[in-house]
Amino acid sequence: MKVIPVPCLSDNYAYVLVDTEGKQVAVIDPVEPEKVLEHVEALGMELTALLTTHHHADHSAGNNEVAKAKPGLEIFGGDSRIPSMTKQLKDGEEFTLGSLHVRAIQTFGHTTSSICYYVQDKHNDERVVFTGDTLFVGGCGRLFEGTPQDMYDSLNVKLAALPRDTKVYAGHEYTNSNFKFARSVDGDNSDLIAKAVRCAALPITMPSTIGEELDTNPFMRVDQPALQKATGKTDPV
Repeated sequence: MKVIPVPCLSDNYAYVLVDTEGKQVAVIDPVEPEKVLEHVEALGMELTALLTTHHHADHSAGNNEVAKAKPGLEIFGGDSRIPSMTKQLKDGEEFTLGSLHVRAIQTFGHTTSSICYYVQDKHNDERVVFTGDTLFVGGCGRLFEGTPQDMYDSLNVKLAALPRDTKVYAGHEYTNSNFKFARSVDGDNSDLIAKAVRCAALPITMPSTIGEELDTNPFMRVDQPALQKATGKTDPV
């Protein structure tokens, strides 16, 4: 399995997911279709699926163009607002992309259309998750259609349960600004400090891992005494 980040717009990411065993390709949130399809064409593999993390236009606006360019393409999403969707997913629903195994994780909070895609390459013992605007490196998405409890459950129940070595590919390059906030509430966290320094020198900070987020992301550390002291609250929500 290979993942190619494709920077789009001002700070978005689309992704090309390559099944190296089955010689197939899927794309995630191809908001600038020409950029994404250029990568697909260069690979010389069949594009078989489009995965949409949520309905916001900066993630889904390229769906119709990709659907026209690739008739018969399977387009996955979380609710009826996903353009050109052919398959609406339920929480926990599983499917395959060539040799890759995918599980849909419904992650309310940012929107009620949000789906994170957990992908396993069992041949090579690799796993990744595409988190859209639910989980960022060092942060999380704004609450537009969900509650704090929804976001807590999405981050700290569902995503936190994934294996620590799961690579995280988020929907935006917000890492350095997220770390500024994180260090203001968790400034003694040596893991956070080291990662912030490392990422400051990188133009693309993807991927992170679930383990790194559990160790450095304040929104996944809300049960830690340091965070509770900084916020003056003990309720993690």
